[in-house]
Amino acid sequence: MENNFRSFASDNNSGVHPQIMEALLKANSGHAIGYGDDDITRKAIQKIETHFGSSAQAFFVFNGTGANVTGLLAATHSFSAIICSETAHINVDECGAPEKFTTCKLLTVPTNDGKLTPSLIKKHLHGFGSEHHAQPRVISISQTTELGTLYKPNEIRDLASIAHENGMLLHMDGARLSNAAAALGLSFKEFTADCGVDFVSFGGTKNGLMYGEAVVFLNTSLAENFKFIRKQGMQLASKMRYISAQFLEFLSNDLYLQNANHANSMAKILEAKVKSIPEITITQPVEANGIFAIVPQRAIVELQKYYFFYVWDEDKSEVRWMTSFDTTLEDIDGFINQLKQALK
Repeated sequence: MENNFRSFASDNNSGVHPQIMEALLKANSGHAIGYGDDDITRKAIQKIETHFGSSAQAFFVFNGTGANVTGLLAATHSFSAIICSETAHINVDECGAPEKFTTCKLLTVPTNDGKLTPSLIKKHLHGFGSEHHAQPRVISISQTTELGTLYKPNEIRDLASIAHENGMLLHMDGARLSNAAAALGLSFKEFTADCGVDFVSFGGTKNGLMYGEAVVFLNTSLAENFKFIRKQGMQLASKMRYISAQFLEFLSNDLYLQNANHANSMAKILEAKVKSIPEITITQPVEANGIFAIVPQRAIVELQKYYFFYVWDEDKSEVRWMTSFDTTLEDIDGFINQLKQALK
């Protein structure tokens, strides 16, 4: 792939932020004790606590699927059920890993905007105590959702309340948690711990990190055996300082917010330009850094010759365009010009 290749397919396709790369280079000096018993990891965990609350316990893992699976393992039994939207990453994009490794049943809910509500999940809140039914244990939501939409704090509180009333837990898949924080204008704590979320998969790879995620337990009773679960789950990094150094830099001087704000603002600019094209219909509110739109099929085929992006729903001719921390105005102008050409 040429160096000038630009993608609107996923924020995973972007590079590593220069400050993160510099933090990695600084960490690459001398020796350090492995498996997280090093000063950089201790400082990074303390930094996470300042963002999620002093009672938070954080554990670094390699990737988002690893964070989701090991976190869910800590919160469930083999006979548990996990309620999620049909579009949830744990249901669609993790190759069955949550079901394979937790052996839990996923109970999915159709939604128009990717968001769960108490009324939507009520149909799954039954069978408690019956040995014939998988036992509902976790409600899992994504922030932002896979459709680019945002849960507001009151919506999260409502889901936490119904979970806790039924002896369940609330999990937040936060692969794009920074984009949500930027869009909401809130700290992580204000829409996680303060809203009753029990544990979070906290991602950075989509927002300027090279690799690495964190499982953050806000209900710390869930963390009791997590170090063993992480090891069994093949998510314990021997040279953990390289993950930790990224998060330490990411959460210092609001770099996570700078990156996310830029990605979100680029999406709003792209949205405004797309709205001026009559043949395109935007299908979801643009609340963070994702745009979903219906585009004529002929234009999709032509545009994909120049820009990589995903067709979200082939039946509806719906596509997904994602912006990143390193998306530029020139990228957007080039994309729009090529889209207009493809529609001719």
